[in-house]
Amino acid sequence: MTEINLDLLPEDCFAHIMSLTSPQDVCRSAFVSSLIRYMADSDTVWEKFLPSNYEEILSRLVSPLAYSSKKELFSRLSKPQLIDGGRKIFSIEISSNKKCYMLGARELSIKWASHPLYWCWKPLSQSRFSEVAELRTISWLQIEGLLSTRLLSPRTSYGAYLIVNFADRAHGLDSLPSEVSLEVGNFKLQGTVYLSRPKIEKQSLESLPSVNRMKAMKSKVFQERQSGPGERKDGWIEIKLGYFYNEEGDEEVKMCLKEVKGEHLKGGLIVEGIELRPKE
Repeated sequence: MTEINLDLLPEDCFAHIMSLTSPQDVCRSAFVSSLIRYMADSDTVWEKFLPSNYEEILSRLVSPLAYSSKKELFSRLSKPQLIDGGRKIFSIEISSNKKCYMLGARELSIKWASHPLYWCWKPLSQSRFSEVAELRTISWLQIEGLLSTRLLSPRTSYGAYLIVNFADRAHGLDSLPSEVSLEVGNFKLQGTVYLSRPKIEKQSLESLPSVNRMKAMKSKVFQERQSGPGERKDGWIEIKLGYFYNEEGDEEVKMCLKEVKGEHLKGGLIVEGIELRPKE
């Protein structure tokens, strides 16, 4: 077997080879030798993992980042950063070095959100944004978000999620399923979801007699409710709005959750925003 002399390998050639792997692979390769560690830590390598428009993204940050290398910059951007006046969050997914965005509640179109009788805006310590929207009481629930596909990584499958929580006084949110939709160009997905609290639902199920519990687990209604909201590590709950494949282009992703068929009052829903991230 012919041995490769790394001293003779041009840095740009090594950077190209490394760019075909992943940030984790590059970090692991650094343990092979001091020479590979030196080359793996170079700006030429890590710039390959940064978005092509990273300088434009840096100009949109609420708080400027201090960094001494492209590797350090990648590490800092892999953590959520407020941009565009604090109305959005940007980050890079470490495993795929793809772009992630989150639209804060102020960046969404929420029906009647400016009317204090129906919605209130307030700070919340658990939120990454300066304020969230809390539903006081309303019968017409409609939340929409828009984002241009040119901001996302091309040739990538994305998932869109509404990030919410529930106040102790939450009511009327599960009387009827909410409609969810996602639209990109001619592509459109539609579905329904119940805005349920997973813990409460689990407790309700466990309180049933064993025979009724088995019936509930097999029922279509229960399965549909279970496929809805999911708890996150950060304490919030995410509701899947849909998936789409992002080609290269400039179209708008239109995302929506609404429940407008019921005339009953609903309240206690806390909206942090809509997150778009690469699909696992």
